[in-house]
Amino acid sequence: MRIGLVDVDGHNFPNLALMKISAWHKQQGDEVEWCNPLLPYDRVYLSKVFDFTPDFETCLNTKMLIYGGTGYDLYNKLPKEIESIYPDYDLYGIKNTAYGFLTRGCPRSCPFCIVGKKEGLKSMKVADLDQFWRGQKFIKLLDPNILACKDHEELLQQLIKSGAWIDFTQGLDARLLTIDNVQLLSKLKIKMLHFAWDDPNDESVPYMLWHFKKATCIDRRKAAVYVLTNFNSTFEQDLYRVYKLRELGYDPYVMIFDKKNAPKKVRYLQRWVNNKRIFLTIDRFEDYDHKVG
Repeated sequence: MRIGLVDVDGHNFPNLALMKISAWHKQQGDEVEWCNPLLPYDRVYLSKVFDFTPDFETCLNTKMLIYGGTGYDLYNKLPKEIESIYPDYDLYGIKNTAYGFLTRGCPRSCPFCIVGKKEGLKSMKVADLDQFWRGQKFIKLLDPNILACKDHEELLQQLIKSGAWIDFTQGLDARLLTIDNVQLLSKLKIKMLHFAWDDPNDESVPYMLWHFKKATCIDRRKAAVYVLTNFNSTFEQDLYRVYKLRELGYDPYVMIFDKKNAPKKVRYLQRWVNNKRIFLTIDRFEDYDHKVG
């Protein structure tokens, strides 16, 4: 068969599902390529992660059109034989980085997050590292809450043994830090570590972050904290979290819920914080000239 693939979100971040679909079809002897609307296909897969991404509306010449990804439906899943396959990194020209999930699901059930609905309210091991890693120098983990999984220490040991540079792309749950898993995290070659402080009323997060910083002495450039704004918080609470995280030695990163309808002041806050050249030279938001950013 001739298979066409469409990454509806674009190519800024590789679509793991499409890499697995490509690998499986190539294993069956099929011809796989990025879809060219001028050519005929036996099957075309369109994948979209974000529901705000404009849909792909170009007319396609294909016998079968398959839509997938959270941008279309929270409940569609890859067949088991495709989900467990080693990804086709060549699809995106990826040479020395591995992408994947060791766990799925999260028990937190945060109202702004789709993970609980899509993957379940329990963090479960879904793979060993060798399912998507074969000696690459860098590993980008996509797990939503790996520390909530009962097997997380075993999985951290696998990451340690890999000797690869690890990027936890999603926010680790600081409330689940323990003496044991902090020791394991400190043994990793950290490329980037993300935490999240979504609820401004939860003071356990900065408390645990303080202890983590003290135990690991991790550099601010490798320790970022997502700060959710425009969702059940005042602007003053948003600014407090930014200042507190900087005081603790972390790099805050502002995420805006429903950015399209967010107040202008919140969008200015995001520009000030996330543009590190500005954030590191202008100490306080009150001194930030909005016209400069």
